[in-house]
Amino acid sequence: MELWIPITILAAVAQTVRFGLQKQLKSTRLSTGGATFARFIYSSPLVILGVLIYAKITSQTLPNIPPVFWAYALVGGTTQILATMCVVALFAHRNFAVGITFKKTEVIMSVIVGFVVLGEGVSWFGFGAIVIGLMGVLLLSDPPASLEVQWRKRVMNRAAGIGLISGLLFACSGVGYRGASLSLNSGDVFLRATLTLACVTTAQTIAMAIWLRVFQHGEITRVLLTWRISGLVGVTSMIGSTCWFLAFTLQTVAYVTALGQVEVLFSLALSILFFREKNSIRELQGGGLLMASILALILVI
Repeated sequence: MELWIPITILAAVAQTVRFGLQKQLKSTRLSTGGATFARFIYSSPLVILGVLIYAKITSQTLPNIPPVFWAYALVGGTTQILATMCVVALFAHRNFAVGITFKKTEVIMSVIVGFVVLGEGVSWFGFGAIVIGLMGVLLLSDPPASLEVQWRKRVMNRAAGIGLISGLLFACSGVGYRGASLSLNSGDVFLRATLTLACVTTAQTIAMAIWLRVFQHGEITRVLLTWRISGLVGVTSMIGSTCWFLAFTLQTVAYVTALGQVEVLFSLALSILFFREKNSIRELQGGGLLMASILALILVI
């Protein structure tokens, strides 16, 4: 089994835990921006410290950072923030489920963006596995029959447009991070991935701090006061982000994001095993297709 596969699965697990902690932070009356900022403010110092310790232990010098690195890294960080804002904006729409469905096109978008920006393609077998996974995710995220409306109304609406934009932005983000890491010409894979992560999260922390200071006065203080939960968010964010960046460095973004959809299966399993929730036939079919896609990726790639 190639190294990027277990790393991606670990990233999905850490991300699932982080989302749960951030949801709990929201219940403490932090704003969406505050809950997001908690992810950066507590993880970026840990990542920077980790990079320095790892470089020292392995007797490596930090690689020189070329100008193209900052172009990729800042585009990746900016598009990630914008994509997150698009997802948050979907909560204001009645067509939220439809918007999220279209957001799931991120994997296919990654194939296109990765080819255009980095010249990286995927095999026909890999593309087939990605399409099967997309079908499974669409089944899982599609609104139930009682909420369905005419096909044209479901596609031609603002929420669908925002969902597509968020998928494209997330794809650009992943490709930007891979491009930044690959632009470094020295250091092993782990050092290049974590250095990229350190630069990106530091820039995002500064940007988010300025935003909260200007538009949500007092929110930074509230984040600091919730340090117990926020600190856990930072730790899980560091673990998850490190794994994502390492996986993006080792493998093309399309394959990583496709395998990363295993997170959906984790959520489905939790709902069945721990919350004793009943799942529809459509959801079980979607989960089956997604599992087939993930197995195909593991066996074929």
